[in-house]
Amino acid sequence: MLAADQLFILSSAGLLGLAMLGGFAAWAWAGWLKLRLHELDRRQGDTLPAIGQRIDLADLKERIRKLEAIAAGVDF
Repeated sequence: MLAADQLFILSSAGLLGLAMLGGFAAWAWAGWLKLRLHELDRRQGDTLPAIGQRIDLADLKERIRKLEAIAAGVDF
């Protein structure tokens, strides 16, 4: 069995280590969030999403044209 002073030192060291680990995890989480925010800010300046939206719009127009042709009875 450990003496009271040894138990106090051991538990204090464990608590300090746990606090340091928690502080490091919080610091890493904040850094990761900053990184993701920076990536999102960079992507807003790119033209790729607009091109992707145009492709999606063209795809939807093509589908509508095909559905209208099917409704009119035209076979492809």
